[in-house]
Amino acid sequence: MLLENLETIEARYLEINKLIEANLTNYQQVAELSKEKAELEEIVGKSREYRQTLKAIEEAVQLIESNDEDLKALASEDLQMLKPKADQLELELKNLLIPKDPRDQKNVIMEIRAGTGGDEAGLFAADLFRMYTHYSESNRWTIEVLSQNDTGIGGLKEIIFLIKGKGAYSKLKYESGVHRVQRIPATESSGRIHTSTITVAVLAEVEDVDIEIPDSDLRIDVFKSAGAGGQNVQKNATAIRITHIPTGLVVACQDERSQVQNRLRGMSILRARLYEIEEKKRHADEDAARRAQIGSGERSEKIRTYNYPQSRVTDHRINISSHNLPSVLAGGLDIFINELSIRDESERLSVSEPED
Repeated sequence: MLLENLETIEARYLEINKLIEANLTNYQQVAELSKEKAELEEIVGKSREYRQTLKAIEEAVQLIESNDEDLKALASEDLQMLKPKADQLELELKNLLIPKDPRDQKNVIMEIRAGTGGDEAGLFAADLFRMYTHYSESNRWTIEVLSQNDTGIGGLKEIIFLIKGKGAYSKLKYESGVHRVQRIPATESSGRIHTSTITVAVLAEVEDVDIEIPDSDLRIDVFKSAGAGGQNVQKNATAIRITHIPTGLVVACQDERSQVQNRLRGMSILRARLYEIEEKKRHADEDAARRAQIGSGERSEKIRTYNYPQSRVTDHRINISSHNLPSVLAGGLDIFINELSIRDESERLSVSEPED
């Protein structure tokens, strides 16, 4: 079954090459074909190496059956190297053939909200925002704040921001859920450890073509932007509140200086939330198995604890801890994200592995 799938993919790859050569003046079609070709190149390359390895194994087996003792010895040595190589290539190809999440290469809209814990929750929400900022910088992604609500003491009640960069969603999608912090607040005179929670939601940025929202489904209210202490940031009514009537979802944006800019940002957030709802409905059944392994990413689910007294960060989905909390808060998240990604791929492979 695997070889049949690989032959089909290589046939399509060769067909694409011919189509590109035949349509050199049709730039749009060439661009689309080139994108598809790029997506198949790694599979085709490994497929050819895999088939060559299988052929070499077959030839070595034939030599072992010969009467020449020297050839039999050489063939036996070759098999000891070729069989593990074939097994590794087969595993890599099966991983490449797993259906990819179409959102993986998209930008990310991330929402961080202070949960239980009062001012301390708001302060840690700001710490998490800085952590994701550092992680984004290490991956050469850029951050653009879409909406922000401060506590007035350096914390955040809520912040919504856009992370732009290749593969941002593929890595950050595992961050959705409840993050718990255990530490002694600066205002705690008795030295008692305080527990607070922060919710993180990770949404893939979607375009107008990905999800259509009729104007009749929207109610848009305009009001004056307000800053800390209730003072007006602007005298004109530029802030926008968008209500999606069918679902009751509400998005408010006030950080830009015009209604148009705030509306554009608000619609971007709304589209991402609606797209996420549709994706969850569509994949509810097929994702059940792997969600049971690494967690569903629902906001009500505690995924990670940051324990300051012990300088320990524990991811509860994979039972892995880092005992270097400052490094994690400085953006060292790959210790968790890489393992979550590996386990996710392994589970999807076991669900979708083709029968021989």
